Amino acid sequence: MSAGPGHIDLSAHSCLPGLIDMHVHLSGESRKQADALRDTISLNPADHAYRSVAYAERTLKAGFTTVRDLGADDGVNVALKRAIAAGSIPGPRMFTAGKSIATTGGHADPTNNYSQRFSRALGTPGPNEGVVNSADDARAAVRARYKEGADLIKVTATGGVLSQARNGQNPQYTEDELRAIVNTAKDYGFRVAAHAHGTDGIKRALRAGVDSIEHGTLMDDEAIALFKKHGAWFVPTMSAGRYVADKSKDPDYYSPLVRPKAAAIGPQIQATFARAYKAGVKIAFGTDAGVFPHGDNAKEFAYMVEAGMPPLEAIRSATLNAAALLDQGTRLGSVEPGYAADIIAVTGDPLRDIALMQQVRFVMKDGVVYKQP
Repeated sequence: MSAGPGHIDLSAHSCLPGLIDMHVHLSGESRKQADALRDTISLNPADHAYRSVAYAERTLKAGFTTVRDLGADDGVNVALKRAIAAGSIPGPRMFTAGKSIATTGGHADPTNNYSQRFSRALGTPGPNEGVVNSADDARAAVRARYKEGADLIKVTATGGVLSQARNGQNPQYTEDELRAIVNTAKDYGFRVAAHAHGTDGIKRALRAGVDSIEHGTLMDDEAIALFKKHGAWFVPTMSAGRYVADKSKDPDYYSPLVRPKAAAIGPQIQATFARAYKAGVKIAFGTDAGVFPHGDNAKEFAYMVEAGMPPLEAIRSATLNAAALLDQGTRLGSVEPGYAADIIAVTGDPLRDIALMQQVRFVMKDGVVYKQP
């Protein structure tokens, strides 16, 4: 591009479509356990909302013009999406799950490990709060997300690493409950993303018809076959796995319940990604940003290439593939007429050095420039 009035010279850069991260949590960011506990006790939803403004801008300026936000309490992610769409604050285009749907005591039950005093004060969460215990509850929870203003559904099909519960991989739904969620979601035009680490939970979710598995840490050959049979996507989140594995070595960072899960599950995701890619599973880019600092999303590209994916395929996972999973394949993920004017640029050739994706110099979203050399 030649420099001149209304022009930006990117002739020394490689230009790409705006990137898409299919797994973020813009309403929060990882903190030491003492700080996280203090926040839980003292902060209001509005405090988290104001913090999320900085996380959103940081993500956009890292080159991610679109994200899929997979779970937040109190409607913070839905409100953030609306503020960005209205042009009130800078940030990536958002597709949100609203509140993740969990089972009682499961990953994303907001009252996990609270004392009886707090539990009695808060009451027992139900479908409106994203906690279910039957197929009927599951249907009601999906409808509550529709009412909340969500764009898709997120279920926690197994235990998780960062929840205050002992098991990080056990299945937490019956297949009947999962099918109720998937079938109801289809009625509302929702895709379904399933957080799942453990093998049994991954298989149940895939048989139930979810659209994507997030993390997928302990998938086996049967699970890989189910991915391919049902056409489901894998969103690996290696960045989060690496981060929690590293922080598990610090006794002050995570609680005693979380540390052993982080140490056991985190280091395995990259090897799982390598197996899934080699087997031909469809892969869309996702990081679980919020588990680690927002703005570092592009480190995932290096982990993908390190595990055996060619740089071009890694970039496609965050453009064409991610757009397809979002049902936005005719609008996002490519630079061509009729698509959103989302363009980023890096200095040099990222196909020769994938680390350049962590050094985005130019960001345009919907024709508005947010960062330039």
